[in-house]
Amino acid sequence: MESLSELVEFPLLQTPIDSHYRACTIPYRFPSDNPRKPTPTELSWIDLFLNSIPSFKKRAESDTSVPDAAVKAEKFAQRYADILEDLKKDPESHGGPPDCILLCRLREQILRELGFTDIFKKVKDEENAKALSLFENVVRLNDAIEDEGKRLENLVRGIFAGNIFDLGSAQLAEVFSKDGMSFLASCQNLVPRPWVIDDLDTFKAKWSKKSWKKVIIFVDNSGADIILGILPFARELLRRGSQVVLAANDLPSINDVTYSELIEIISKLKDEEGQLVGVSSSNLLIANSGNDLPVIDLTRVSQELAYLATDADLVILEGMGRGIETNLYAQFKCDSLKIGMVKHPEVAQFLGGRLYDCVFKYNEVSSLQG
Repeated sequence: MESLSELVEFPLLQTPIDSHYRACTIPYRFPSDNPRKPTPTELSWIDLFLNSIPSFKKRAESDTSVPDAAVKAEKFAQRYADILEDLKKDPESHGGPPDCILLCRLREQILRELGFTDIFKKVKDEENAKALSLFENVVRLNDAIEDEGKRLENLVRGIFAGNIFDLGSAQLAEVFSKDGMSFLASCQNLVPRPWVIDDLDTFKAKWSKKSWKKVIIFVDNSGADIILGILPFARELLRRGSQVVLAANDLPSINDVTYSELIEIISKLKDEEGQLVGVSSSNLLIANSGNDLPVIDLTRVSQELAYLATDADLVILEGMGRGIETNLYAQFKCDSLKIGMVKHPEVAQFLGGRLYDCVFKYNEVSSLQG
């Protein structure tokens, strides 16, 4: 745990960081707003977090690793709701004004104080087991696509389909508890292009002409997201000669995959020769990002990740939390890709898109600096 006290700035952010970088994408308030009065945006986001309390409470109640889970889950629900109501009255209470990082952090703090370290562990394990059994099939279907551009598009669709599995979204948590979701059906059923931010054609053109020597991927959820979405894409990068660093959370948060879980997943997928269905994994590294939330502030990453990232030439932020709600407008000293599905109506509204729309935002460094 001592790593968390020594977080550093991600070295590939455009400098000076103070004037170039703000972690949260959606401004909840502006300097002209009254500091003592919540803005309409703050209120709608506080409500979103309030509405998620029942699904978190339900997960906490069924956490068998915590004694008196039901009593503590009730305490969590009450305490978090009280804090959110306080923020509605006075946005500067509890370390405010609120943004998506603070609202997530307060929720995690209360859970951890009450002894809940990983309330989604059971569902993560189940989803990982399901996805592990499908990995080879998904990879072989991709490999069978001979046209490079079509194969890339299929891999990208796989990332979006995998990213649907997100228990931080109240609507999706509901769908999962009913009947789970089919990965391949999800690939077919994505909203049609053009997506709300759609740089796929530009990226496809670059993909055929250039290869990146080192790619950092900030990963998101367990289950289909990491195993059937990100890993087939990472494997394709490995096959093309890139070194790939997967950066995963230090501590559990919602159903995000953690560093230790990811090491276990990769070891299950590799054969005796260290290959991922015929592709060497010797250039695949797993890094602890130092993060403990479903969103990420890139001025606070682990020293290990900062060291590994210094010579990377492509940064990928995947998932709504890391790539849309935070960091959508982050500028880097190298090429960058933000990729994720829009799973909250509030985010869809901000972007001017549809719920379950897709974001594929590619920035080439020369076009940013030119």
